[in-house]
Amino acid sequence: MPDLAMFEAVIFDWDGTLADTRKVIVASFHGALKEINLDVTDEYIERRIGIGAAETFRDVLRSAKRQFDEALVERLVERKSLLEVELTPQVRLFEGSRELLETLRGKVKLGLASMNNRSVITSMLKFMAIDGCFDVVLTAESISHSKPDPEIFLKTAEQLHTRAHSCVVLEDSLFGVAAAKAARMGCIAVTTGVYSKDELKEKNPDLIVETLSDPRIIPFILG
Repeated sequence: MPDLAMFEAVIFDWDGTLADTRKVIVASFHGALKEINLDVTDEYIERRIGIGAAETFRDVLRSAKRQFDEALVERLVERKSLLEVELTPQVRLFEGSRELLETLRGKVKLGLASMNNRSVITSMLKFMAIDGCFDVVLTAESISHSKPDPEIFLKTAEQLHTRAHSCVVLEDSLFGVAAAKAARMGCIAVTTGVYSKDELKEKNPDLIVETLSDPRIIPFILG
């Protein structure tokens, strides 16, 4: 656990942490894959939420033993992003998300670090009317290495002008928790994604909660 009792910055994941995007992500992946006559199970997609669309499409293409180049991956990501933006009205914030952001706003710096694409995140934040909540927003386009590499969290901390050990990350995925720990940041894992409490526990987060309404979150962050 980090040395400081109080964190200077809180970095949120989006998909599965603040917002229930699972159905729209699955539908948009299926839609993009249909155009190249490929498909996978819903679970295949769900278990990869958090590593980014490009990496997921590479996994699918490799599994299907399809020859591909990065131009095809980019085309698929673009198509998936367009479909997901269209489905934005189906997305809902999880219980406690808005209230937690409102409670923390002005007390700590707030960052959003998502492996989703900027067009999708921009659309959803605006739709939810929380686009003004974050001091910094980083997406898949901002980095070279996807979670569980800590790059996206380290870059978010850098842009927030905060040292890594003074940040705490809220995450729902195994990739995200591993990335937060690799960045030497505090980490609160939430079970609103596809991963169970036992699975998350194996990645050693500092706290595991079932919802963002959990009364332990604010004392953990603010000390």
